[in-house]
Amino acid sequence: MNIQPLLDALDLQEDAARALADDLGAQIDDLQTRLREAETHLEHLSITRKTITGLADRLPAVPPDLPEHPDYPRILAVFNHATGPLRAKDVCEALDREPLPKNIEGTRAKLKRLVKLGILTGADTGIFTRKQ
Repeated sequence: MNIQPLLDALDLQEDAARALADDLGAQIDDLQTRLREAETHLEHLSITRKTITGLADRLPAVPPDLPEHPDYPRILAVFNHATGPLRAKDVCEALDREPLPKNIEGTRAKLKRLVKLGILTGADTGIFTRKQ
């Protein structure tokens, strides 16, 4: 019996398997390189996060943006010159507004908004101070 055709077929299969193994080995090398690059990038990101977190408490606090109404800077100026806590009525008088209920309520609403923004504190009901 002639086994040469079988041996030739085996040679072809071995060559194909060897080529596949070589190709897969090259892909593995490429993937390992990419994996090392990704792990290095992750390490750098981790270091950056730690650095930023460590410096965050050293950065000066940025005051929140004031609403666009022109009264807000004037209200803050009143609190900058105040020596103690103020009521909405006191702020109205400092802004040269008549202490009418509608003016006091409008001012109180603005003061409460400044409390929500973290600029003022509501010490007691109706009493406001500048946050330290």
